[in-house]
Amino acid sequence: MKGVLCKAPNSDIIPQISTGMLGEADVERVDTILTGGTVVTMNPQFDIIRDGAVAVRENKIIAVGASADIAAQYESDNVVECAGQYIMPGLVNAHTHVPMTLLRGLADDRRLDVWLMGYMMPTEREFVNPEFCRIGTGLACAEMIRSGVTSFADMYYYESDVAAATAAAGLRGVLGQSILKFPSPDAETYEFSLDYAAQFIEKWRGHPLITPAIAPHAVYTTTPEILRECADLAKAYDVPILIHISEARLEVDNNIEWYGAPVVPYVQSVGLLDAKVLAAHCVHINHGEMRILRDHHTTVAHCPTSNLKLASGIAPVTQMLEHDLIVGIGTDGTASNNDLDMFEEVRLAAILAKTAANDPTALPAREALLMATRQGAAALFLGDVTGSLEAGKLADIITVDANPVHNVPQFSRDPNAVYSRIVYAGKSTDVRHVICNGRWLMRDRQLLTINEAELLQAAEEYARKIDRFLAAREEDILSKLLAIGGLQQSESFEVQVKAVLPNEAAVEKLIRHPDVQVIDFKRYRQYDTYFLFDDPAKGRVRYREDDKIDDQDEVESVRTRLTYTLPTKEREFNSAILLSHSRFISDADRPLRFYREYFQPVSERELHKDRRRWHILFQGVLFYVNVDTVLTPRLPQTFIELKSRTWSKSDSEIKADRIQEMLKILGIAPSDIIREEYLEMEATP
Repeated sequence: MKGVLCKAPNSDIIPQISTGMLGEADVERVDTILTGGTVVTMNPQFDIIRDGAVAVRENKIIAVGASADIAAQYESDNVVECAGQYIMPGLVNAHTHVPMTLLRGLADDRRLDVWLMGYMMPTEREFVNPEFCRIGTGLACAEMIRSGVTSFADMYYYESDVAAATAAAGLRGVLGQSILKFPSPDAETYEFSLDYAAQFIEKWRGHPLITPAIAPHAVYTTTPEILRECADLAKAYDVPILIHISEARLEVDNNIEWYGAPVVPYVQSVGLLDAKVLAAHCVHINHGEMRILRDHHTTVAHCPTSNLKLASGIAPVTQMLEHDLIVGIGTDGTASNNDLDMFEEVRLAAILAKTAANDPTALPAREALLMATRQGAAALFLGDVTGSLEAGKLADIITVDANPVHNVPQFSRDPNAVYSRIVYAGKSTDVRHVICNGRWLMRDRQLLTINEAELLQAAEEYARKIDRFLAAREEDILSKLLAIGGLQQSESFEVQVKAVLPNEAAVEKLIRHPDVQVIDFKRYRQYDTYFLFDDPAKGRVRYREDDKIDDQDEVESVRTRLTYTLPTKEREFNSAILLSHSRFISDADRPLRFYREYFQPVSERELHKDRRRWHILFQGVLFYVNVDTVLTPRLPQTFIELKSRTWSKSDSEIKADRIQEMLKILGIAPSDIIREEYLEMEATP
């Protein structure tokens, strides 16, 4: 039984190959023999062979055993001496976004929503194209090969180009075409993304290295319909789904608010988990959600560095494993990590689990390495073909220097010491050889399938272009506003005047005037936060929370708005009535904290007021009448504003004349008209 591992008598960890009576004619030819190293098989028995060897023919492992036994049964013109090295399975990176190597270090030290929505997505909309993805993927593959990765799961755009670059580099990839509810770099609508995904699957399924997949980005960037359609497509083609699940606490809280359930029960309810799903992160899931994932055979990608760097939290990995979930380890993309070093990731996964459990025995080194090899392959739904050194599996093999200065001395009384040395002291720079699918990708630390110098030059060119783009955007507040995807924005021109209200009777006189028809009345409490910048000429951004107040003085509803205005007025009429221009108005679909961190103003001002608003027709023309009591800063007077939106010079002149007539009805003298904004007025001590 050639290539079958079995235990030798009186031996705890040294398996031998069963040779039988062999003659010279029984010697088989193979393509490569790695020999003389410590073979760390990561097979179900966790066999370790001290002086071991692995025989490879074409893309398969033919035999694993003691060096002497392999030499007796197999011969090759390519016998590679691996003394002083570990021979082990290639590492599996269970979650990343490989083209984002070109965005490494772009916007560090920001929260997830600001980082993603404020910087990553706007830059991606500007720059991501097939060339960007090919170059970024090539750069990532070079980095992963150097750190011993042979398989990875990816989510991004133009995934067919990612696949082409991955196959050219010789790595194995489970590659997910991203689907979002809003326009993305490779699709104007999610329907286009789904069509692209179907074409991508048709083109690449059956490839020896590439497993096409579908990647609805996350619950908060999709819809129930999108998730259902993704699940249907994945089941029809029998391909995996890759998705971010419960990465941040805010994501879970929002999902409960929107859909009445945490993320995992929600995706279960829409049928997503009926497909083969690899869920990235799962930082904020409870025991019930773990059981749901397990029962649906959903696997998990744990990304410790990214979760820590974005302050998303520490995933409950120990509990996941106790619930028999299959958990792999991923780096996430280099824009949030900032590297693809799986040695660092495995070490951190083990250490974090101990800290989270307050138990130094939690997630021992052997289990952590398992998550990056055999169990990692299972998380990618590739566990039957790769992830361990076993006869019949694909030849995805690395060798790692066992004796660098940072990994000596070595103690051998404990069989698990090998795993400790690899996980706690090993480094990606220790990787010497890399073989994937039987093909040499790196030998003696020399890359064989990638032109690293060309990629580095191309990456620098992209860095210069992206720097120029972001530098220009940071100088222009409007450009920065428009860069935030998902906002329905517009401009607004208003003819307006503000004055001290002489008395309440004046308001009654206006709204009861025969030329006035009252259309609507509302009362609000308005809470404004103004973002001010170093140069007043840049304008200012206002975040407003409008609390609508009912007849019982209770909050009936809440709306938030974002407005950008310049300090100058477009025009004056009658020396008092102004034409103002709000260059940007939209619903504020993110919290105040997001905009504060995104715009980074030099200062902020608060303005709180109680507002009564009438919508009226004056001589058949729509106007707004606002009566304001300014609470913060506390102003002694009550104010009235008359305003109307306008769209042309002639229309604004007509409306300015009508405002002049209303001022006369109100009994407001020119001396009562105020040109200042509320923020500029003197507050009451």
